[in-house]
Amino acid sequence: MKISANGIRPGMVIEHEGKQWTILKAQVVQPGKGGAFMTVDMRDIAGGNKSVGRWRTADTVERLEVREIDCTYLFKDGDMYTFMDAENFEQFSIPAELIGEKAGFLQDNMPVTVDFIEGKAVSVNLPNSVILQVVEADPVVKGQTAASSYKPGLLENGMKVMIPPFIEAGTRIVVNTEDCSYVERAK
Repeated sequence: MKISANGIRPGMVIEHEGKQWTILKAQVVQPGKGGAFMTVDMRDIAGGNKSVGRWRTADTVERLEVREIDCTYLFKDGDMYTFMDAENFEQFSIPAELIGEKAGFLQDNMPVTVDFIEGKAVSVNLPNSVILQVVEADPVVKGQTAASSYKPGLLENGMKVMIPPFIEAGTRIVVNTEDCSYVERAK
C-alpha cells in the first residue's frame, strides 16, 4: 500500500530499492530554504544493515503489511530460538541473528509478539521490561555523589547494566529491554 513519505513512523516496514526496511527513526526536516523532507533511519530486514533515507514530504513509499502474532518463547537449540503460536500452538524457529542482542532477555514461557511479512518472521518484540538478578556488582566508591554515580553490574543472563550504588549482588531488578538500562528494584 502506498503512503506519503510524511506518514512514515518508527516500527513500520517499507519497501525501498527492492529491499524490506524496518523504520527505526523518522524526522521531518524543514530547512530555511526549500521544501520540507523526511530523514529516516532504517534497518534492512534481510541483511541487518542500517541506512538513512531521505524523501520529500510529497513523495510516496510502499508500506508492507506486517502480521503480528502473539507467541510464547519455548527454548534455544544451538543458534535457533523456538517459539509457539499462542492461537494454534504451532512451533517455529527463528535464527539468533534475527533477534539480535535482545536474545539475552528471553526467558522460558515469556510472551512475545513475532512480526511476519509474506509468511516469513522478520522481528521479535519483547516485553518492555524484564526482572533479572544481579550476580556481580562492583563495590561503592566512597566520595561519589549519589546523583550521578552508577556502577557496572552483571546480570544472570550475562549482560552488563549500569546500576545505582545501593544495588548489590543477589538483588532482583527491573531492566528495560530496549536499551538495557536499570529501571527499579523488583517488588
